[in-house]
Amino acid sequence: MKLLKCRHHTKVILLLLILSSHGKDYCYHYNGTLSHPAYPGTNTLIADEPKDSGGGDEGFSPSDLVAASLGTCTCITLRMYADRKGWPLEGVQTEVTFTRDSDKNESFFKRIISLSGNLSIEQKQRLLQIANGCYIHKVLTNPIHVLSELKE
Repeated sequence: MKLLKCRHHTKVILLLLILSSHGKDYCYHYNGTLSHPAYPGTNTLIADEPKDSGGGDEGFSPSDLVAASLGTCTCITLRMYADRKGWPLEGVQTEVTFTRDSDKNESFFKRIISLSGNLSIEQKQRLLQIANGCYIHKVLTNPIHVLSELKE
C-alpha cells in the first residue's frame, strides 16, 4: 500500500485526489487490462493495480483511491473551517494508511494530521474534532449499503 499524502497550504493547494459523489454519476470503462479510466464529471482519473497484483501500475489502486479520499477531504475540511473562523492555520498535511484484514473482514485506516501555524492547543483539538466530521470520514464510519445490478 502506498502512503498517500495531502498538503494544503494557504497559498498553494496540492491535492492528490478528491472523490465525492454529490449526485454525480461516475463512469468506469473496461479496456482489457486492469487499468481503468474513470470520468467523474469533466475530469479523468486512472485506476490500476500494482504490477505485483497483475496490473500495470498506471494509476491509483482502488484502495489508494479510498485512502486518498479520506486524506483530501480532511485537508479541505480543516482549511475551510479554519478560514471561516479566521484561525492562523498555515498548512495541513494528512497521511493515510489503509489496511485490510480479510480473515476478520475488517478495514483499518490510520490518519496522521499535521497542522502548521500559530494555533492554540484548543484550536488544534477542535480541528481534530472537525476532521472526524469530514464527509468521507462520516461515509467510512457509518453503515454502507452497496446495491449492484446488471444493466441490460
